[in-house]
Amino acid sequence: MPIASMTGFARAQGQAESCTWTWEARSVNARGLDVRCRLPSGFEALDVPVRERVGKRFRRGNVTVALTMDFRRSQSGVRVNTAALDEILSLVPSMRQRMPDAPPPTVEGILGLRGVIEAAEDDLDEDAREALFAGIMDGLDRTLEALASMRTDEGGRLLAALTERLDRIAALCAEAEGLAAAQPEALRARLVEQLAALADATPPVAEDRLAQEVALLAAKADLREELDRLKAHVGAARALLGEDAAVGRKLDFLCQEFNREANTLCSKSADVALTRVGLDLKATIEQLREQVQNIE
Repeated sequence: MPIASMTGFARAQGQAESCTWTWEARSVNARGLDVRCRLPSGFEALDVPVRERVGKRFRRGNVTVALTMDFRRSQSGVRVNTAALDEILSLVPSMRQRMPDAPPPTVEGILGLRGVIEAAEDDLDEDAREALFAGIMDGLDRTLEALASMRTDEGGRLLAALTERLDRIAALCAEAEGLAAAQPEALRARLVEQLAALADATPPVAEDRLAQEVALLAAKADLREELDRLKAHVGAARALLGEDAAVGRKLDFLCQEFNREANTLCSKSADVALTRVGLDLKATIEQLREQVQNIE
């Protein structure tokens, strides 16, 4: 499975003898897979199979699937939903007791309640209903296929952007490695300068003691571990981008590790140029993280 985005939109239409139908599917970023299904009245039986098909195709994303039906006018009318009407009328006495000062309900008011008057479609026999449902579900498959294709196309563009950010991080690591090699000498120069400023107040420091202090400071400021881990993270990220699986969560975790090492590098830096590289690293890692948030 190539890298896929979590954002996309797809639409498909179809028709049967008695109606036309339209599927719309859209998806946005989410930590996991969240499926929202919107079906017209009378088609609630499709809810479970719709969710199952979405779950088989996608691993992450907030996916909203909506079905609309348009029955032909020649076969439609209106009718009173007697079950809903009876239920509403049964509640009238108790409501009158609780609100004695309220005006009595009117016929127009009751008939205006949602669900009392509904569209009356010709009833379908079992075979026709199964054929209609089968056609509708085939349309769902086409819609989900189109959504997956759009997410994959967007994923291809994201892959190029992610690769570019990883290349930039690798280049910054190489630059930081060169600057870090000069850190011990920079620390020694800074220490000598500070001791010179205190020369009048303190006795001069022996050269061997100065070397010891510089060695201690250099050990604390050693960036080899951070740079090695950053390079390892770059390799891990490249490997994940080549996997045939949903890797968005793993990449998101790697971005946290990238950021941790970059923060440590900045805190250990004793050189303005190295600090600048560390800040560039943090900015590039943030750009990488923003793109990773879109990966399935």
